[in-house]
Amino acid sequence: MDSDGKRQSGERGTQLETSTGAVSRREFLKIAGIAGATVGLGGGLGLGLAGCGEEETTSTSGAATTAGAGEATTTSVDASEETGREIKMGFVTPLTGPLASFGIPDEYCVEKWKEAVGNGLLCGDGKKHPISFLVRDTQSDSSRSAQVAGDLVTNDGVDMVLAASTSDVTLPAADQCEALETPFISTDTPNVPWFLARGGDPGVGFKWTYHFFWGTPEVVSTFLDLWAQIPNNKTVGLMCPNDPDGEAWRGLWPPLFEENGYKVIDPGAFPDGMEDYTAIISQFRKEAVEVVAAVMVPADFVNFTKQSAQQGFVPVVSTGGKAMLFPQTAEAIGPSGYGITCEQWWGPTFPYKSSLSGETCQELADDFESRTGNQWTQPIEHYALFEVAADVLKRATNLDDKESIRQALASTNMAESIVGPLDWTAPVADNTAKPFPNVVTTPLVGGQWVPGASYPFDILICSNVSSPDIPIQVKERPLSDFAS
Repeated sequence: MDSDGKRQSGERGTQLETSTGAVSRREFLKIAGIAGATVGLGGGLGLGLAGCGEEETTSTSGAATTAGAGEATTTSVDASEETGREIKMGFVTPLTGPLASFGIPDEYCVEKWKEAVGNGLLCGDGKKHPISFLVRDTQSDSSRSAQVAGDLVTNDGVDMVLAASTSDVTLPAADQCEALETPFISTDTPNVPWFLARGGDPGVGFKWTYHFFWGTPEVVSTFLDLWAQIPNNKTVGLMCPNDPDGEAWRGLWPPLFEENGYKVIDPGAFPDGMEDYTAIISQFRKEAVEVVAAVMVPADFVNFTKQSAQQGFVPVVSTGGKAMLFPQTAEAIGPSGYGITCEQWWGPTFPYKSSLSGETCQELADDFESRTGNQWTQPIEHYALFEVAADVLKRATNLDDKESIRQALASTNMAESIVGPLDWTAPVADNTAKPFPNVVTTPLVGGQWVPGASYPFDILICSNVSSPDIPIQVKERPLSDFAS
C-alpha cells in the first residue's frame, strides 16, 4: 500500500508495460492501479482504508427480493410488514497486498448487493430485515485473515461470514468460523485444498462452513486440453512457491500430469517475492521445458515471464494459474503476455443470470466497466457469495438462532446464479458437482490472452472440456505466434 494510504484507479485502455528490470510488489501494484484498497466508485461505498490496518464498516439495508427458483425479480416490501432486526454480514477479502488483484471488484460487488437489498430483505421469519456489510481487509496475510474473521464473530456479532480469494484467505477464515460456530460461505479457492487442507473428512464434512468453486479434476483436465492443442515435447516446468496455493498444487499436479505422459521438472519451492528467477530459467532451458505450469502471485509471475523473455526462454505454452486471471497482470508483463493461457472461472460469455437482479454475466461485466472505468475481471464472481447468502436468509425461519441459518445453508439448492446452479443437497460422489460435503463445483474453462479491442489485452475462451455449455471463442495459438 502507498504511504499515503490512497487508492489508485487503473486507466482504461492504457498500455501498462514496465521496464525490463524486476518488478517489486509495490511497483506491480502501482502499475496495476491497485496500490490502495480497491477501485474507486462514484458515489460508492467508502471502503477505502485510512491506513493499511484500518477498515470502515459499510452499512446497507435492503428491499426484499421475492422470487421463486430460477426467478430474479426484486420487489418492494409492503409497508405493513413487520421490520426485523439488522442482519450483519461479514466479508473477508484481500483489498491490499500481493493478492489485491483478487479484491479489485469487491467494492463493486458490495455496491450491487446493497442495491439488490434496497431497504430490507424479506427473510424466512416473515420480517423485513435491514442488512449491513462489514468488510475486512486481510492485507493478503493468512494470519490476519483468521484474525479479522474471528473479530467479525466475537466483536462485531455478525450473523454470517463471506470470504473470497485464494487459500491464504478462505482457509483460515473458514477454520475460525467452524470453531466459533458461525455460518460461513466462501469462493475463489480450488475446492480440493479448501476441503482436504483443512483436515476435512469426506465421510463427515464440516458443520458450519460451505464453499463453491472448481476443483482438481476440472483444472487438470483444462490444463491438459490447453497443452494438447499446441504440439509440444510434453516436458512441463512447475512453478509452485512455498505459499498455501503453491504447496497444495505441488502435491496434486505432478502425479496427474505424469499419468498423462508429461515429464515434470520441479525446481523446488521458492519464496513469494523472489525477484531473480535466473537459476530456475536456466534449469528449464537445460531440461528442454516447453510447457510452463505456474501458480504464483501476480507480481512474481510478471518478473518470471519478463526475465524468461530476456534470457531467451520462450516455451511453446505458458499457463499462468492464479496470476494471469487479471488484465492488470497481462498489461504489467507487456507484449510477452500475449498468448499466455490460464484457468477462467467467470466471464461475460458465461450463460448464467443473477438470482438477485436477473442480470446476465455480460450485463454485469458491462456495468462494472461503466461504473469503474476498468476492464472486467474474473473475481466479479464474488458477487455470487451474497446470492447464496440472500437465498439462505429468505429460508431461515429464526434469524436469532445461528443453527437455523446453518440448516438453511446446508439445504441450499439454487437453480440460478452468476456461476450457474448451486446445490448443496446433492449426494456426495467423485466427479460430480458435489465431490465433498459442504462443497459445490462451479464451471471452469481455459482462456488465452490476446490483443484486445477496447483494452490492451482480452482473455478469450479456447478450452471448454470441463464446461461444454460455455462456448469456445477462439482457437488457441502458440506463444511464438505472438512474438514481435
